[in-house]
Amino acid sequence: MAKNENRVYVTNKCSECGKELRPLHKNKKNTPERLEIKRFCSNCRKHVVAKEKK
Repeated sequence: MAKNENRVYVTNKCSECGKELRPLHKNKKNTPERLEIKRFCSNCRKHVVAKEKK
């Protein structure tokens, strides 16, 4: 099976409390900029915008 080097794990960070959310895959060839996704933060107990951590 071929190894896909374009897909990498990225960690997201809650924009309100700063907690790190669980990692997800990102294709760095198709999306070279940072991700901004609405995700559920268990610390805030609501859906918030999560930004990709450096």
